Amino acid sequence: MTEAAQPAQDKTAQDKQAVAWLKQASAQVRHELGKVIVGQDEVVEQLLISIFARGHCLLEGVPGLAKTLLISTLAKTLDMSFKRIQFTPDLMPSDIVGTEILQEDPATKARMFKFMRGPIFSNIVLADEINRTPPKTQAALLEAMQEKRVTAGGETHVLEAPFFVLATQNPLDQEGTYPLPEAQLDRFIFKVSVGYPSDAEELEIMRRVASPIMAENEKGVQKVMTAAQVLGVQKLVMRVPVADQILEYAKNLVRATRPDQPESPDFVKQWISWGAGPRASINIILAAKSRAVLNGSFAVGFDDIAAVAAPVLRHRIACSYTATAEGVTTETVVAKLLETVAKG
Repeated sequence: MTEAAQPAQDKTAQDKQAVAWLKQASAQVRHELGKVIVGQDEVVEQLLISIFARGHCLLEGVPGLAKTLLISTLAKTLDMSFKRIQFTPDLMPSDIVGTEILQEDPATKARMFKFMRGPIFSNIVLADEINRTPPKTQAALLEAMQEKRVTAGGETHVLEAPFFVLATQNPLDQEGTYPLPEAQLDRFIFKVSVGYPSDAEELEIMRRVASPIMAENEKGVQKVMTAAQVLGVQKLVMRVPVADQILEYAKNLVRATRPDQPESPDFVKQWISWGAGPRASINIILAAKSRAVLNGSFAVGFDDIAAVAAPVLRHRIACSYTATAEGVTTETVVAKLLETVAKG
């Protein structure tokens, strides 16, 4: 064995040990979240996948489904700084990014502008009900989400890593909401649909909230990981190998959503107005790698691609009028694509 091969094997062994540790840590995170959150296992998994894949996440569901509580509790378990921004119609961009104020030096009496940082300067930023503010204010998040920095008063301020925007929104057909711009939607690695609890879960929620148990459980949530460990996991995810046939499958899935492509299925040409861009292909691979390590594997499989396809694609494709009239949704299209597009 050559000297060059030995360090490579040692690194692979270390990575596999890190994957085993992460599987245990993620199970502990779920356990801590379970002290406060009832059910929502799939939502929790998708949140963890997006964080370890360095992606932002959009959660959509009707009010009262504990979306805000889930995110704030997750920040506790990962021991990261957390800020909540309540989006309202009168919210201004400076309320998010920060603003310059004029200050006077007590000694010299000289006046100077000082930048006061807004709530965007945090590891996890909860953009609560993001679709209740106009697009002008929604767009204030764009630079932060893409470049991990903000510009104010002609100066650029770098955001501390790790940095995530976890946004919640009510369904778009509810009163007083503004559709998110397509450019901003594309910055979210996942759009997660938060559904109603099951019959048994709803009964358990009632028991907890109507008794002292809930307050005790919230106080008892323990941190499982640190911000430094989250950064380490993100680097680990980037090192996960992906076979060529897996890359080909992910690429074919995304290209099949584009109605102007000759290889697109007939149902796509009929039901889709526009398909997903290249960022969808990248995000499917990153999310699949993150899911693989969360499940204790240091290699991506076809099942990982299939599991993340819907949350990656559902906000990146648009149904046509024909599809809407027939009751077809983006979920229907993605499910049919997973049945149609060949693997390998």
